Amino acid sequence: MLVSPFVGPGGGHRLRGRVAERLRAGGCAVRHLWPRDVEDVAPRVRAAVAAGAEAVVVVGGDGTFHQALQAVAGTAVPLGLVPAGTGNDVARHLDLPRDDVDAAVDVVLRGRTSVLDAARAGDRWFMTVLAAGFDAVVNERANRMAWPRGHSRYTLATLAELRTFRPLPYVLELDGRTLRLDAMLVAVGNGPSFGGGLRICEGADLHDGLLDVVVIRPVSRAELVRTYPKLYRGTHTSHPQYEHHRVRRVTVAAPGVVGYADGERLGALPLTIECVPDAVKVFT
Repeated sequence: MLVSPFVGPGGGHRLRGRVAERLRAGGCAVRHLWPRDVEDVAPRVRAAVAAGAEAVVVVGGDGTFHQALQAVAGTAVPLGLVPAGTGNDVARHLDLPRDDVDAAVDVVLRGRTSVLDAARAGDRWFMTVLAAGFDAVVNERANRMAWPRGHSRYTLATLAELRTFRPLPYVLELDGRTLRLDAMLVAVGNGPSFGGGLRICEGADLHDGLLDVVVIRPVSRAELVRTYPKLYRGTHTSHPQYEHHRVRRVTVAAPGVVGYADGERLGALPLTIECVPDAVKVFT
């Protein structure tokens, strides 16, 4: 069992004890993995898998799940998730209880698993969406801000970037076909949502062996603000500047943009992403 290093000391201890107690009551032998920081997650999980762990249960959010995924993808060891993050988009994809810790643990105890696709960029795996446009620029600014905490930081970063943001020149390689365009945003989805329920890649399927590449062509800043709420409902797909491609492999290139996936920093573009079918087993 892996507890997020970003769940506060009191909350982390409380959740760790509660989840472990319920797992043990259900017949599981539990070994605790509580890493020092985010860089410590994957090595600890890899060591546990190598030592014969039958499953890994993550108590945390998308970022902690992302780190554990690096160690488990491509193996037969299933991942369980007890949502305890801010966005919890992986939990949305898996249709897990997000407000009931005991119910989330019971999903693991029932033992039912599904095998899902995962996306891979170089040696990094992700489950949700790669952000590679305005949203990624906002993430990069927010990560440099020491204040405020939580969603407010992203709201302020969004407002700050809106003042100066201009469409970016992209080159996309879509299963070998080259597309050159200007866009506000390019997102590559294994699943449909990111950022706490923003359904940018509406219709993405975790079982189809394909990536959903969404492009938002140039719009005014005012139009971007008006369109933003539609992302929570997935109704932005009717916007005239919306474009959608389904591919097995895509390379995204644009100057000065750092890609984020599962809310984690992957690195500067260009990035090549491929869909790997049946890459990860999860409790559902």
